[in-house]
Amino acid sequence: MPAEPDPTDASLRRAEPWKVAVVPPEPPEGDLSFPCPRCRAEVVERAYGPCSGCRAELRQLGGERRDVEVEYVPKMNVTPNAVALKD
Repeated sequence: MPAEPDPTDASLRRAEPWKVAVVPPEPPEGDLSFPCPRCRAEVVERAYGPCSGCRAELRQLGGERRDVEVEYVPKMNVTPNAVALKD
């Protein structure tokens, strides 16, 4: 059987980097413990982001949801599609 490659061998790193690559461990299952990026309180949540209290506050800041209509006016340097103009 061939011997395992030496990961400190510089020529191997250049020629076959996938043989010496280090794969990070899988994240732990379940909830994560981290400081809330908004209020800095230590929280346990399913995913990284604002805590549930901060999310509730942010939802109230947004107000009512509404549709915004904007008419598109192309710039002068935009040329129309030649196929679309063909009669």
